[in-house]
Amino acid sequence: MNQTKKKNSSGKETKPQTSFVNKLFKGSKLRSSKAESRRESNDLETSDCQPSNGTQETTTPDPAKSQPLSSEMEEESREEKNEQLLQNLHKKAVNKCLNLSNCGLRTADMKELGEALKVIPELEELNLSWNSKVGGNLPLILQALREGSKIQTLELVDCALTSEDAMFMGQLLPMLQNLEVLDLSINRNISGSLNSIAQGLKNTSNLKVLKLQSCGLSQDSVKILDAAFRYLCHLRRLDLSCNKDLGGGFEDSPAQLATLRHLQVLDLHQCSLTVGDVLSLTQVIPLLSNLQELDLSANKKMGISSENLFSRLRFLPALKALLINNCALEIETFTALAEASVYLPGLEIFSLSWNKCIGGNLKLLLGTLKLLASLQVLRLSSCSLVTEDLALLASIIQTGHLAKLQKLDLSYNDSICGTGWTIFCQNVQFLKELTELDISLRPSNFRDCGQWFGHLLSAVTKLPEITEIEMKRWVLSASQEEEVECFHQDDKRSIHFDHGGFQ
Repeated sequence: MNQTKKKNSSGKETKPQTSFVNKLFKGSKLRSSKAESRRESNDLETSDCQPSNGTQETTTPDPAKSQPLSSEMEEESREEKNEQLLQNLHKKAVNKCLNLSNCGLRTADMKELGEALKVIPELEELNLSWNSKVGGNLPLILQALREGSKIQTLELVDCALTSEDAMFMGQLLPMLQNLEVLDLSINRNISGSLNSIAQGLKNTSNLKVLKLQSCGLSQDSVKILDAAFRYLCHLRRLDLSCNKDLGGGFEDSPAQLATLRHLQVLDLHQCSLTVGDVLSLTQVIPLLSNLQELDLSANKKMGISSENLFSRLRFLPALKALLINNCALEIETFTALAEASVYLPGLEIFSLSWNKCIGGNLKLLLGTLKLLASLQVLRLSSCSLVTEDLALLASIIQTGHLAKLQKLDLSYNDSICGTGWTIFCQNVQFLKELTELDISLRPSNFRDCGQWFGHLLSAVTKLPEITEIEMKRWVLSASQEEEVECFHQDDKRSIHFDHGGFQ
């Protein structure tokens, strides 16, 4: 990199530029006094680079004062922002963990990053996710790891990886004998070189987590991966979700999947599973006796073909989370699921949203809901629930069941009348550990709150853990608005009511 001084367009000399990656491994002495003083005056706290959650505060600039930044000012601003990250990142590197996710790495950074990784041979965790310039440059970056590495976690989510990158990854994997976590999710171009990755996986016997969400996997991909599964005897988590072309890949009895005896999490949501897939998985899934979480959501063919699969879930005593959202369940399959769930007393998460057949038939889950003493999350959004269903749920709550429930989603069940909401709100006070409640209406439906709202406010005063009440599109009257204001004055907790506004 050219470190000679240059003159800018105004004739002033500019400081030689040092890349962000180069500075990263030189420690705190490179922090400019200007950046340091700004840090001290604002008492800034730097943290790991993480994807923005959209909650950062923004200020509106004064139009009279707003002027375009010169390229020099923009560069200084970028460098100061990056320098504020250097201290934390340097410490993380020293602590064997380097997180550069969503840090806007540039093409110019790639080679230097590869060189820099050579100076931390003790590195155990590396996260380069959400940096699109990594794609096409993976060999350049990870060249240091080829010489032997202690890396245990490698995350490359949404890095625009190419087929050539995938080929390199397949060659690299046998050298990562300590690798436990590999996340290549949201890289759709790697499927063409999946053979190479699968060959490499055969030499990563310590792998515990494999995530290939939304990687463009096809029917053939299942067979390719299946050949590697018998070498992954320590695998705990397998995520193949959001690969819509995967449907049909399990039809030829993926026997090696059954060898993952220690598997705890299997995520196959939104994989377009076929009737044949479900039939094959019916033979395999019950053999995974250590399975704790199973997600089969958004597979519409489940609704007509999963009766036998659900019946055999009773052979999974360790199951803690069962997600069957939006599977177009029919009454026969729902009945089989209800009967089997009685044998799953350890369930902590039970999610059945967007299955319309549950409406009017919640009584089939009566026995289950009474036995699930550990249930923390229950989701029944858009299930066409009726007033009788809500009254049944209220009676279960009233008798002391579901005492551990923390999150309850009853949204988008617009057929419930005011009487049903009244009965429910009179009994929700018994859910002492409840933190979140969602009773929102559908986006196209606005309704006035009935008298039940007063019962809800009264119940909230008796719920010590509640923080969020979603009731979108429920419209409050003027008197109810006053009740809310009085509630906030009397109750010092920060409880968020997200409602549809006032009349």
